[in-house]
Amino acid sequence: MSCPELPQPTPGEVLLVCTCYEDGRALWGGLLDEIGARREDDRLVLGGRGVRLRMVEDSGWDYLHGGNIPALVPGTSPVPPVVVLADIPVVYGGGGPLLVDLAAIPGRGVRVPSARLGEILADLLGGALAFDDLVRDMDRCGMYQGDGGRPAFPTPTSTPTSTRRSFPSLPSTTTALLVRTCYDDEAGWQALLGELGGTDADGWVGADLDPDEIDVEHYPLTALVVDNPAFEGLQPGQVPALVPSEEHTTLVALADARTFAEPGRPLTVVDLYDCPGQQAVLPCREVGSLACNLEIANMDFYEFVAEEGMKPWWEEA
Repeated sequence: MSCPELPQPTPGEVLLVCTCYEDGRALWGGLLDEIGARREDDRLVLGGRGVRLRMVEDSGWDYLHGGNIPALVPGTSPVPPVVVLADIPVVYGGGGPLLVDLAAIPGRGVRVPSARLGEILADLLGGALAFDDLVRDMDRCGMYQGDGGRPAFPTPTSTPTSTRRSFPSLPSTTTALLVRTCYDDEAGWQALLGELGGTDADGWVGADLDPDEIDVEHYPLTALVVDNPAFEGLQPGQVPALVPSEEHTTLVALADARTFAEPGRPLTVVDLYDCPGQQAVLPCREVGSLACNLEIANMDFYEFVAEEGMKPWWEEA
């Protein structure tokens, strides 16, 4: 999918990008009324602090996701710190707009309440808030200061100084990716692949499933395996920007240090759509169920994010 480049905002201006279209017509849902702005041509001025949003529409951005945004930012300076998306969850689900980081860890996202958009953008632009603050204070649903419960495994907000900040693109696929990010335990890695059914000649796990042998309670994972040291140390927030836009990858599961140190060989699964970069930590045997439910739109990613102080539903008797 070839997408047009985003326009260059003027200093102090934030782009509000529509990524949901019907017959080429931009759909904004109720967002423009909910954010409490006054309109000045194609600009929206939010609240008393004067944050200016520039509304931009192009059907070439239809179904664009947060992780795709950094690649569309013009190469000129200065790079804007954040872009706001009016996407499918906003238009059809009544969710808050998605803020996409362009400065600290480009491509990760956090949703914010529509009525607070002006306040939060003003604090981001003025330095009173950093994008890390938004990530640290988001609930299980990816909403900043939301009431959906605290995640049991908060998404990391920064990368270790020893971690590379530049990674190659991930392979393009319409299913899932299983990416090895820890190279300290070769035996553990081979054991993980064995537990997932082993890989075929093309590097897939679960590619040739026998429907009669599938345990629907622990649906097997079908994923392309990425075993490349170039991805060592990859963090969840860095993942969305590495996923090519040509195909709509279901999810990316990271086999990280936790995978080889804890019972159940938990994988760190990364959301690519509703809240790009958000993580859910699951026993490896549950990741296939997450992928299957996302593919058929039966459940949302956040339903697999364990809540702090609560037993996850998949551990209940």
